[in-house]
Amino acid sequence: MIGRLRGKIDSVGDDWIILDVGGVGYEVSCPSRLLASLRPGEEATLAIETFVREDQIRLFGFANEGERQWFRLLQSVQGVGAKSALAILGTLTVGDLANAIALQDKAMVARAQGVGPKVAGRIVTELRDKAPALTAVGISLPGGSGGGVPEAPQGAVAGDAISALVNLGYAPAQASTAVARAAKAADGEVTTEDLIRLGLKELAK
Repeated sequence: MIGRLRGKIDSVGDDWIILDVGGVGYEVSCPSRLLASLRPGEEATLAIETFVREDQIRLFGFANEGERQWFRLLQSVQGVGAKSALAILGTLTVGDLANAIALQDKAMVARAQGVGPKVAGRIVTELRDKAPALTAVGISLPGGSGGGVPEAPQGAVAGDAISALVNLGYAPAQASTAVARAAKAADGEVTTEDLIRLGLKELAK
């Protein structure tokens, strides 16, 4: 199985790239947001998900391991295949997707091409309890990057707030939802203490 590829971009298509690795050209399907950032002749390192079928081997490429994990997780939902999962990750950042799940916002997920309201509803419902850890690191705060595993202080603030609420006895999914709502309502940058306090208010509603 191929887990990562590093090489030079030979060409870019509608939903794929050819990545030249040591003289071998690999065709890799990628989310549209990633494709928009890739240019022929540039070097690229992609996290790879390998699909093996009786009649084909297909590679899917992502900017980081977090996106690949979400790609796998999305397909655990009934009615979500590789095409739909790729469309979702091409429409939403990992942070946006995590927020949509925490806030049960199926309309945001349904923005992806080919994803209807019914499937979007299943995604936000089923993944709410399956992915509390991924949701925690994906929460986007005002001034934050909204990416996958965050490096910005805002991401750490959200994760610390969720951990604190879990330590107080709340379920990870409840804590993630409360902090996501608190972050969404916050005006400007917030501290861990702010998010804990606001999160507790959300949980008390």
